[in-house]
Amino acid sequence: MTTSQQCSSSLLLSLLTDDLLAHIHSLLLDPAHRNSFRLVCRTFHRINSLSQTHLRPLHPSILLSLLPKLPSLHTLDLSLCPRIDDSLAFTISPLIRDRVTTLSLSRASGLTPVGLEALARSCERLESLDVSYLCKRFGDKAALAVSCAKGLKELKLDKCLCFGDVGLAHIAVGCASLERVSLKWCLEITDLGIGLLATKCSGLKFLDLSSLKITSQSLHSLAALQKLESLVMVGCGLVDDYGLHSLGNGCPSLKVVDMSRCDGITSAGLCSVAKGHRQLQQLNASHCMVDLTSDLLCALKNLKCLTVFKADGARVSKATILSITKNCTSLVEIGLSKCIGLRDIYIKQLVTGCCNLRILNLSCCDTVTDDAIAAIANSCRKLQCLKLESCASVTEKNFQLLGSSCVLIEELDLTDCSGINDTALSFLSRCLELKILRLGLCDNISEHGLFYIASNCMKIRELDIYRCPNVGDGGMAALSIGCKKLKKLNVSYCSSLTDKGMEYIGRLEELNSLEMRSLMNVTGVGLQAIAVGCKKLSMLDLKHCENIQDSGFWALANYSNNMRELNLCHCGISDAALYIVLSKLTCLQDAKLVHLPNVSARGFELALRACCIQLKKVKLLGYLKSSLSHELIQFLWSRGCKIRWD
Repeated sequence: MTTSQQCSSSLLLSLLTDDLLAHIHSLLLDPAHRNSFRLVCRTFHRINSLSQTHLRPLHPSILLSLLPKLPSLHTLDLSLCPRIDDSLAFTISPLIRDRVTTLSLSRASGLTPVGLEALARSCERLESLDVSYLCKRFGDKAALAVSCAKGLKELKLDKCLCFGDVGLAHIAVGCASLERVSLKWCLEITDLGIGLLATKCSGLKFLDLSSLKITSQSLHSLAALQKLESLVMVGCGLVDDYGLHSLGNGCPSLKVVDMSRCDGITSAGLCSVAKGHRQLQQLNASHCMVDLTSDLLCALKNLKCLTVFKADGARVSKATILSITKNCTSLVEIGLSKCIGLRDIYIKQLVTGCCNLRILNLSCCDTVTDDAIAAIANSCRKLQCLKLESCASVTEKNFQLLGSSCVLIEELDLTDCSGINDTALSFLSRCLELKILRLGLCDNISEHGLFYIASNCMKIRELDIYRCPNVGDGGMAALSIGCKKLKKLNVSYCSSLTDKGMEYIGRLEELNSLEMRSLMNVTGVGLQAIAVGCKKLSMLDLKHCENIQDSGFWALANYSNNMRELNLCHCGISDAALYIVLSKLTCLQDAKLVHLPNVSARGFELALRACCIQLKKVKLLGYLKSSLSHELIQFLWSRGCKIRWD
């Protein structure tokens, strides 16, 4: 840039006030665009800081210097941040006191009730808190600490395994304004705790009780909640029709019910829910009943607002489908995976009557053939997601019609559809909005098919070609040119791939997740190309990549600074390389280190000591339990690291 051009740019910037720049910044919705804006100059960087409302750091070291520079910050997500402990909690509490309304401490297993209380008391405006997946680190004392956040409206406690009724009582009494609560996999919670929650938090609108050992008594208590709109209770096997009858007579605001995999309920219980809530919008009854009875189908016709209905695993008939198409004309999503008795003619009736469908799941329906595909293409012009996993009778025959008619499709699952070939992919390449494509176990596709997809479907974000042996390096070359926005890629067991293919993958700069199991032709050269090129990579699965030399792992250690999850099982990595990898990847939280023949017990000891502060999960062979020092194992446990002995 010449001197005159620099002067012109400076003059232009001087005419743009902070308010105007802030408005321009607010119009940039893509995080990548905001990042580019930030890098233009110091003024733009300052405006970005002044306008930034969300922060999700990968490392806690930047918090102390960054938080004071973000006056508009209201959402702080520390779920990706290792080494969150009481010391850090006390340090950042004064910096977020009057600002943060949403705080995520998910998987922050280094925190104790003391640190939680410090954050809960200091964040006076806190409305949403996520402490899920603290497993055995979150108990009733921690719940007492959380109850200090009196203004909480949303609380996530998923998989807090030692959290019981006493802890829930503390929260219910202290946080009476709660509107959204998730207790999924909190196995110590019983009917007593749920009853108290319903009594004290009468304003609840959303509640997730999935996998809890509650009975119908809990539903009887919840029936009194006047504002409850959404109830999720996946896998609550002790709930029966009595509970659903109570639910049907209460909860006047209920709009969403998910009772999938509740083995104790029948169509009679579902009838009670349907008859008592004519405003119901979403009903998920997957894998919880054998038949859709005539009484249930009769009850469904009163649900004029129903947009989502899932009956995966049920037995269906012509009468079943006719009733759904006649009475549920507002449906935009229907799930019929693993349904018994489903035939092409039924699918034709369904899509003809429900022409506004956007999501259709027919996975594992082996009676579905090309005729069903034709019917879907002719009727569902608004379709955005189609799942056909393990529909073995589907071929390329009518995909030309699907590709030309359903041009809005964003997600397509053809996993294990052996009839899909390169011709089918050429037809599907007309779906220009395609973002997610799953082709695992489709052994009749090759790199030629991928060329069609890469040439046209440039919005692809996720691609799965697991166990597609005919896809070679040429397919990766096509992806590297046409699918620059690819973020997630699975090429595991694609045995034709070599280092050249890895070089092409290395050109996918947006890639953050790569699964490449059992690529025996890939060496350290290929891994080096990926490490150097894919700087955003946060998940890498190298299981059974036995021919990668240490040179590749050295490159991984030096370039993959964002790596959070790494699978090295059955790799030929050495003591020295493992030490370098685990010590330099400071964001690494999950490491699978089983069957490393070239690593000694001392090598494991030194490597784990180098990364023990940030690790949250590690998988090791059982013999190391007696070989590793007791001090190291105790330290990992004290930091909240979960060790799985294989």
